[in-house]
Amino acid sequence: MHLADGVLSTPVIVASYGVSIASMAVAAKGIKDEEIPKISLMAGTFFAVSLISIPVPPTSVHPLLCGLIGIILGKKAPLAFFPALLLQALLFRHGGITSLGANTVMLSLPAYLSYVLYKKMPIKKPAARGGIIGAISVVMTVIILIFLLALTDARFAAGDFSVVKIAMVGHAPLMIVEGIVTAFAVQFIDKNKKDWIEERVLV
Repeated sequence: MHLADGVLSTPVIVASYGVSIASMAVAAKGIKDEEIPKISLMAGTFFAVSLISIPVPPTSVHPLLCGLIGIILGKKAPLAFFPALLLQALLFRHGGITSLGANTVMLSLPAYLSYVLYKKMPIKKPAARGGIIGAISVVMTVIILIFLLALTDARFAAGDFSVVKIAMVGHAPLMIVEGIVTAFAVQFIDKNKKDWIEERVLV
C-alpha cells in the first residue's frame, strides 16, 4: 500500500508532509530513553514485513501491522513508520520520497486510532481485542488511501477496475491475516511484556 512518486498532487504532498512532520514532533515530545529500543524494534519489524509481497489478483498486497504497532507505540507510531518508509524508498524504491509524508500519515493515523480503540474496547480478552483491531486497522488504512487518491484526482475511483476498487478487493484477505497475527502477538505481549502497552490513553 505504499504510494509511489508521481501519484499524488503537489498540494496533497505538501499537506501530508506537514501533517507527518507535526505528528512526529508531537510523538517526540517527552520521549523517554527506555522507549527508543521499542520504537526501533517496531521500525525494524515494519521495514521487514512490509517488504513481503502477497499476490492477490489482480494486484498484490503486503503486511502493514498498523494495529499491532499502534497498540504498542500509541502516538509514537510515526517515529517508527517514517524512518522505515524512508529507508525502503531509498534502498528498494518501495514507495517514494515525494509520497513519504502521505505514506507516514496513511499508516500512523490508523495506528494511533487502533491504540485508542484497543484501550476503550469493552472486550476483556487481549487476543480478541487485538484480532479485531488488526482487521479494523487495514480498513482504516484503505480509507485513508482512498481519501488521498480522491483529493488528487477523482478519476482514481472511476470505472470497474479503478485503483480504489482494486485496493479494497486486494486488502480484504489481508484483514484476516492481520487480525490473526495481531491477536497472537497481543496475547504474547500481554503475558510476557505487559508494560509494552501504555496504560494511559492520550486523545
